[in-house]
Amino acid sequence: MKTQLPLGACLVAALYGCSEPPEALSITATRRPAGNLVPANTEILTLRPPPNAERNAYFGDLHVHTGYSFDAYVFGNTTLPADAYRYARGQALDHPSGYRIQLQQPLDFYAVTDHAMFLGLVREAADTSTRFSQYAVSEPLHNINAWYNMNEWSLGERARNFAGFLTNSIAELLDGTIDPRVVEAVTKSAWRDTVQAADDAYAPGNFTTFAAFEYTSSTDDMGNLHRNVIFHDTDRLPAVPFSRVNSQNPEGLWDWMDGLRRQGIESLAIPHNSNGSNGQMFKLVDWAGDPMDDDYSIQRLRNEPLVEITQIKGTSDTHPLLSKNDEWADFEIAPYRVATQLYSEPAGGYVRDAYLRGLDLAAGGVVNPYQFGVIGSSDTHNSATSPDEETYFSKVGMLDGTAELRGSIPASFVSGTLLKWRAPDLLKQVDGRDYMVGGAFEYWSASGLAGVWAEENTRESIYRAFRRKETFATSGPRMKVRFFAGYGFDEEMLDSPQLVTNAYRGGVAMGSDLPGQAGAAPAFLVWATADPRGTALQRMQVIKGYLENGEHRERIYDVACSDGLVPDAGSGLCPDNGARVNLADCSTSDGVGAAELKTLWRDPAFDPSREAFYYVRVLENPTCRWSTWDAIRAGVEPRSDLHATLQERAWSSPIWYRPAQAEPAGESESVSAELTRLDGLPD
Repeated sequence: MKTQLPLGACLVAALYGCSEPPEALSITATRRPAGNLVPANTEILTLRPPPNAERNAYFGDLHVHTGYSFDAYVFGNTTLPADAYRYARGQALDHPSGYRIQLQQPLDFYAVTDHAMFLGLVREAADTSTRFSQYAVSEPLHNINAWYNMNEWSLGERARNFAGFLTNSIAELLDGTIDPRVVEAVTKSAWRDTVQAADDAYAPGNFTTFAAFEYTSSTDDMGNLHRNVIFHDTDRLPAVPFSRVNSQNPEGLWDWMDGLRRQGIESLAIPHNSNGSNGQMFKLVDWAGDPMDDDYSIQRLRNEPLVEITQIKGTSDTHPLLSKNDEWADFEIAPYRVATQLYSEPAGGYVRDAYLRGLDLAAGGVVNPYQFGVIGSSDTHNSATSPDEETYFSKVGMLDGTAELRGSIPASFVSGTLLKWRAPDLLKQVDGRDYMVGGAFEYWSASGLAGVWAEENTRESIYRAFRRKETFATSGPRMKVRFFAGYGFDEEMLDSPQLVTNAYRGGVAMGSDLPGQAGAAPAFLVWATADPRGTALQRMQVIKGYLENGEHRERIYDVACSDGLVPDAGSGLCPDNGARVNLADCSTSDGVGAAELKTLWRDPAFDPSREAFYYVRVLENPTCRWSTWDAIRAGVEPRSDLHATLQERAWSSPIWYRPAQAEPAGESESVSAELTRLDGLPD
């Protein structure tokens, strides 16, 4: 008897077709002679675990570039989506700089998000056997994948050729020199392969993949407006993804997504690197400069329920200039607009500030467009996430694949001498030593990961978690964070084996609204566990934001301390637990810190009439930053202008408290109903 294996979901037949499975995807079941030994059943290793009603924590990366991205290929990355998924499952991969890279622990989910603009085109230009490579604009890129004798000069030539290619390609597409059908054919082929790779790697219950792409736009002054678009499934998809060529305005992307949704094609967009947006990501006006209205806010909420709060190009929680009383605000701050060395304005560019701006808009009678949850991801351009400080290999292939190139150790004698002569702007002197500074690499971060709470490791379950915003972010370690609020919570529930069930039943989880109750103050269940392979936890905090007399206010509460310590009655902060780092070898204090922190917390300044948001931040004990690890391996002192240590952390999505006396300004029952419908997508 011959049985066809399921192919998984097909794309829209009119776009891609849905052919019968080839013979290679068939199996033949034959009757085994009696008495033979039963062969080992390797399928048992991939059996699908049963769903967990209390939900499991899953970790992944929703921001991964392969050789189909125009910039990643120029950086030396020739791997494709199938390679990226193999890496996420634990297999080793070749780094463009010539060494092997491998995760210490496989991930639970992964999404390749290559740039929609010019998808696959640079790879096509480099291959001299293709039609597109015959255009004159492609000639400078012919066979660049063979340029492996890289140094600072060939890197510079590669970058110049790439910049010229982008500028000239756009111009020649507009004037008709390049046949747009040739470009479209390349894009369709790369997109089909991207989707097929996701379907091939998808193992429901064990490893989840999503069809996805990056919409790469910016303001005219290079304020970053990039978004990653994640599709719910692959049953039906558009023929090509939406790019900046279609619209520079993100509102155009939302219109496109809404149009697909009316056809039954569900997706969401995740903005990233708001820190590099020059204050443009979370403005108080729309693209045209007009005041936001309910229609704008509802469309944004519908299409963008999440934001990437941390990644390699910096963390976007908050900034020292915005949160002057937050001593942990100076964490992996990347000061520049993306792909530039231009200063990026913090106001309007950080997540906590966006939450406060959302309260401003609600107070003015407009639906709050900035009620989003948070995730972390990498933005790797190596097909491979790099979230660990000790083994960090950065993100842009041959441009920053060594410690010297990313500026964490001094330039070699040869490189330093040549640069002083040819390009002194690429050198920076610190402590009397010259360092290469070809970009913002020294400010980049070994970050981050997306965390979700979902019933099982499937597209349906994880996507529903995205939609209801039951998500959290980490700067790399696999810390788990749970956050609930309710009116019937008490201290006794902390020791109950039904703790999570009771929290769901009697309250709301992160990402939710908490409606006010007359005469009642809520309690917050805050719970975090350390990465079993990582560092112990030092403290757990609740961050509160609200308006007072029209002014932004924020409070940092340490709600649980390690080592039996309690928050100081005056400052509200945990005392120092004594955890230290030896910068000679990056060893850390033994026996200090907690594997778990759990508490029930009540806001000592709770005002039932005041709208507010609350989210959790969990901090590990201090450890070495990646730049310090680089310096130790090279036998040199770490750069004094970079942080030698850091405190890895996790952030929960917020809970928004809504006063009982009225609905949030501008919000109607129809708005709530629509967003609830999206949260409750069917299996």
